[in-house]
Amino acid sequence: MPVLLAAIALVLAPIVLVPLSLVLRYRAGTARRQARGWVAALNLAAVALSTLLFVTGAALANIWVAHALGDALLGLLGGFALGIVGLWLSRWERAPRSLHYTPNRWLVLAVTLIVTARILFGLWRGWYLWRHAPGETSWVSAFGVAGSLAAGAVVLGYYLSYWMGIRRRLRWHARAAVTYRQSIGSPPAPSLRPDD
Repeated sequence: MPVLLAAIALVLAPIVLVPLSLVLRYRAGTARRQARGWVAALNLAAVALSTLLFVTGAALANIWVAHALGDALLGLLGGFALGIVGLWLSRWERAPRSLHYTPNRWLVLAVTLIVTARILFGLWRGWYLWRHAPGETSWVSAFGVAGSLAAGAVVLGYYLSYWMGIRRRLRWHARAAVTYRQSIGSPPAPSLRPDD
């Protein structure tokens, strides 16, 4: 009996933890943060690598799933544009030695809801087609893999352009601070590099 309960808990744990992880992701995504060069560079490199692997996977999936690569590229483009809008809507707070930003709550909520809606729709569609469709329908098309790739690409494109924008803002902020100090005649601060 304990083994059966453990097996049931193992199966149900991801179902229970997905909504919790989405709420926690939203809270973390809307928090005020200090823009740091090394964090932006690390996140940009990680998202760029993820995007490269994602597009490669979508190209391979295109062999079996119609429109997988095209939908993924369109989602990536849409997410990139959404990230630029996110940079414009973010609240930026400049100080002489730091730059803080707070992402727009509504935009972070929209990106989170895109992922949530795609997960729920894929599960519903897979369940519906499994129960009602003829046997020749594949599970890959039943779950709507091309649409899921597009939703995932929106998230990747959003964060790719957002982190690129943060890096760029940090550089502008560092240059403006150096120019300001030079104009008032004070010596430059030792730790005002954009990679700090």
